[in-house]
Amino acid sequence: MSDLTPQSETPTPTTDKITQAARETIYLCNFRVSVDGEWLCLRELNDISLTPDPEPAHEDPKDPIAIERLNLMNMAKLSIKGLIESALNLGRTLDSDYAPLQQFFVVMEHCLKHGLKTKKTFLGQNKSFWGALELVEKLTPEAGEITASVKDLPGLKTPLGRGRAWLRLALMQKKLSDYMKTIINRKDLLSEFYEPNALMMEEEGAVIAGLLVGLNVIDANLCMKGEDLDSQVGVIDFSMYLKDGGHSSKSAEGDGQITAILDQKNYVEELNRHLSASVNNLQAKVDALEKSNTKLTEELAVANNRIITLQEDVERVKEESSYQLESRKALKNDTAVDGQALGETRKQLKEETLLRLDVEKELEVQIGMKQEMELSMKMLEKDVCEKQDALVELRQQLEDFRAINQQLTHKSQSTDTSSKQKSEVIVRLEEKINQMSGTVKQLETSEKHSVKQARNLNSAAEKLLQLQQ
Repeated sequence: MSDLTPQSETPTPTTDKITQAARETIYLCNFRVSVDGEWLCLRELNDISLTPDPEPAHEDPKDPIAIERLNLMNMAKLSIKGLIESALNLGRTLDSDYAPLQQFFVVMEHCLKHGLKTKKTFLGQNKSFWGALELVEKLTPEAGEITASVKDLPGLKTPLGRGRAWLRLALMQKKLSDYMKTIINRKDLLSEFYEPNALMMEEEGAVIAGLLVGLNVIDANLCMKGEDLDSQVGVIDFSMYLKDGGHSSKSAEGDGQITAILDQKNYVEELNRHLSASVNNLQAKVDALEKSNTKLTEELAVANNRIITLQEDVERVKEESSYQLESRKALKNDTAVDGQALGETRKQLKEETLLRLDVEKELEVQIGMKQEMELSMKMLEKDVCEKQDALVELRQQLEDFRAINQQLTHKSQSTDTSSKQKSEVIVRLEEKINQMSGTVKQLETSEKHSVKQARNLNSAAEKLLQLQQ
């Protein structure tokens, strides 16, 4: 997760830099995202085979970058499929508040951000896919209308906001797939903005560009005036794609519920790790701000001492000036004073007056510096309070996710217990079936014996009848 650290001489970092760390993409590097029909499945890498079909054969299946690309491609498949199906079922023009459409733009934003090269500026490090999207205007002249419209939109101050607006306008014109194919085919130009193993530089980018063709069947009318595209938090909502136990068949209902609970548990644990990292990052920034606050307090104390010293010097100069004025009056009254001594006294008085003016100017400068330091202290304290509030809110979210995790654990344990009970009942029924089978065999044996005895009796009776005759 990238982070912008302020310079040591800057008194306070801006709020945008502090919140930048919380907006970065969360990649499930320890999990494999697979598409099971229309649902998202999260599986541990150690528990599944690492030879999926979409992944190139020459890549290392344990490479985190390759896993990130595969995860993003599968998420794009789910997002595009869900958007098309829901839009067709809805049967009307989509607007900016439509949740599947918002998630599609978030997924596309993460795909375009993957593997971006970091550019250093005087404000720090910067990552933006707007530069890559501007290439479309050079390769396809008709795309210049979208770029000009984005630049003319009021309220867009960051390259990230302009990139988001470009995606929305391209979708409304039903040209998003064509434009993406255009820039993906020019990897020699994309190499200026992306690393060699980025999604846009590999086969996954071409697959996503092909999937975008299906979006031409939907109509969207997105109003971007008044929408804050610069500061939106782009986090993928995996809950929209998690498998639900109600979609499994009755014969495998118990196994489906266990799988769904485990998938949701893994997802919540990943979110917990992401929130913990964000909390630790914010805590480190709060500690840095506190250290900076202490340093500014010490500098303010030194400045106050300097001001007090200068004020004492001014009083001393005033006293010396008054003494020199009295001496000058006395020299004027005394006609016996030597003219040369009077000239030296006047020269000394002039020097003392200049010294006094210099001291007063330095005092004014120190007072101005003190006021600036006090203003900086107030801004710093306000910023620290805001970061502490954000830290408290993140901790509360972490506690909520921990509670959800515990509930899911209890559900999993109860499901395991019920499965064990069912297994014990099945074992008992099998034992009873075996016992009944033995009883049936015994009855069949006794029946055969009885039939045999009946035949013997019949034959004996026939013999007796013959003897009597």
